Amino acid sequence: MTSVMPDDTPVPKRRRGAVLEQAILRAAAAELLTAGYANFNMDQVARRAGTNKNALYRRWPGRAALAFAAYRHLAAEQFTPPDTGNLRENILTIMRSANQHWASPLGEVLRGLLAGLPEDPEVLKQLQARGAEGGAELFMAVLERAVAQGEARPEALRPRVAGVALALLRHEYLMRGVAEVPDDVLMEIVDEVYLPLVRRQ
Repeated sequence: MTSVMPDDTPVPKRRRGAVLEQAILRAAAAELLTAGYANFNMDQVARRAGTNKNALYRRWPGRAALAFAAYRHLAAEQFTPPDTGNLRENILTIMRSANQHWASPLGEVLRGLLAGLPEDPEVLKQLQARGAEGGAELFMAVLERAVAQGEARPEALRPRVAGVALALLRHEYLMRGVAEVPDDVLMEIVDEVYLPLVRRQ
């Protein structure tokens, strides 16, 4: 008796390296958007990715590290620092873009990650290791031009100073629980706090 294997029988392919890593990141991103960070777990991500938990833990030490990697995968599109020729307009452009991001489903993912800080020290560790989430580099690029043009003082070129406006925006979301920060609040942050801090006197 001869057994015949159908020609159209799918043969599972073993994924490795970057192919598997991208599959895991896509699955983790989908899980974050669906369940949020509070319900994010490695078992479900492995199931979505069609792999086992060991493959996840070989690349990321825990759920916080994987969640931040998935968030960065979702937010891969880079925002170009504006150059309107005016310091105030440049800062407002960044703030409005950040506000739109935080009000979006992707921003909700990031707010969920930050909300986990008190319960999960690993989240803080991941956030500190990925300073780009603070957005200071966008402000630094704008401030460097402003310093060169005499609009801002050189002392403003410090990440902690440069990122103050965005820190205040995060505070609005995290402490007030708003769905989106009104534009007049953005202008208040820029005009009453940020510009007096960074402008040349």
